[in-house]
Amino acid sequence: MQPVEINAGTWYLRSLRADDRITDVPALTLLGIDSPAGYVAQANSDWDTETRFVWAICIPTTGELIALIGVTPDGSSGQLWGQAREGYDEALDAATGPVTRFAEGALDLTVEQDISRTIG
Repeated sequence: MQPVEINAGTWYLRSLRADDRITDVPALTLLGIDSPAGYVAQANSDWDTETRFVWAICIPTTGELIALIGVTPDGSSGQLWGQAREGYDEALDAATGPVTRFAEGALDLTVEQDISRTIG
């Protein structure tokens, strides 16, 4: 499956990027990711294999990653997880509903709204 962009009201959700136009590497470092470029590559590969679905929660005007949210399938259910940079918890909270609806509607997964606040 190709990554799906989601509008979460004030926030914009997109796949992770590390290219000459946009790079999420600095923001992922702030979230404590040890190998941010590798994390981006793995997240995009996971979309292809449908083993994990990861979105960058971004400021729409700049595209800056301020949080991560994702769903990891486990049979017919999915674990919702995410982490926000300091001061951006409301963005993570706002993305929970739209990502849950996508996972339930498009992926046919049962997802609980209780988000694990760690990176999956």
